[in-house]
Amino acid sequence: MSETEIIEFERSPIYTLAIAIEFLGTHYHGWQRQREVMGVQEALETAISTVANESVEVIAAGRTDASVHASNMIAHFTTHAYRPTHNWLRGVNSLLPDDIALRWIQPMPADFHARFGAIARRYRYITLNQPQRPAILNRQVTHIYEPLDLAAMQLAASDIVGTHDFSSYRAAACQSNQPVRTISHARLFKHGKFIVFDIQADGFLHHMVRNLMGTLYAIGRHALVPDDFLNILHKKDRTIAPPTASGDGLYFINAYYPERFQQILPQAPLTPVWLNLPD
Repeated sequence: MSETEIIEFERSPIYTLAIAIEFLGTHYHGWQRQREVMGVQEALETAISTVANESVEVIAAGRTDASVHASNMIAHFTTHAYRPTHNWLRGVNSLLPDDIALRWIQPMPADFHARFGAIARRYRYITLNQPQRPAILNRQVTHIYEPLDLAAMQLAASDIVGTHDFSSYRAAACQSNQPVRTISHARLFKHGKFIVFDIQADGFLHHMVRNLMGTLYAIGRHALVPDDFLNILHKKDRTIAPPTASGDGLYFINAYYPERFQQILPQAPLTPVWLNLPD
């Protein structure tokens, strides 16, 4: 670029664009860009930067682990490039791998921030509870072959609604400054052969949902009783909780924002789509 072109570039408008992303996390090492392995963020930034004809950073509402999926991950990026919305959507999707896709793209006010502006995040953990292992849904659900006591699991899950210290359910490598989170709902229900754990909070610690699910599995197998869910929580000691559940069944399904942003953002079915659940 010449000096004149640089000055014109710096003076050009900056657009803030929100996006919703659907991806299968099976072949990715989580959301975050990393040096030696592929993350979802890197794949998106490469595609969007190509369409924008400039380097773009994509910031998501949450950071998923390796093998974890998303049906409606909210993110945003800023760019000097103007493109009609349908051109952004078609152009980026044409450059993305088959297991990542944009669901929508929406211009937003300059102060919208997908991560720091989110007031709640929501996940669903999907368990296929049947004797036979799946083929089509391999690595898109967690398969548990033995029967689970759903009533006991439901009783335990309902106890964690509210504000708690989740030290017992955070990964040892968790980098969060503090372990207190507020759970607004934690619903566990049966849907055909599936058991769905739907949980929403102001934020989540590293491996938190998977660690909660690992303990719920132990309760469902009668290795623990429902009261142990809170007993482990109150101990604030990760070493006494059961092992972390697989990432295969976990889906980031939405993030929520203050009303002035929420009313602008498009609404899409949460699901995962193949499960055909009500929102």
